[in-house]
Amino acid sequence: MHFKPSGICAIGIDFEVVDDRVYDVRFTGGCDGNHKGLAALIEGMPVQEAIDRLSGITCGPRSTSCPDQLARALQEYSSKKAV
Repeated sequence: MHFKPSGICAIGIDFEVVDDRVYDVRFTGGCDGNHKGLAALIEGMPVQEAIDRLSGITCGPRSTSCPDQLARALQEYSSKKAV
């Protein structure tokens, strides 16, 4: 799935979900090393667990962050899947 984040340096987030687990997270733009680390940490994690762990994380004075935007992307995926 592709997600266009807002309020962060990255301009895109892509990921796959297989059997309700997160795989192959890729950020376009932003801090490459941090994004690779975040992707490695949640690889294979259940979608809801990733949402619970990442939601609400902020970056400096911003009200959101790359992890928070990834959580929002996963929430959007979950909402679309439920329809």
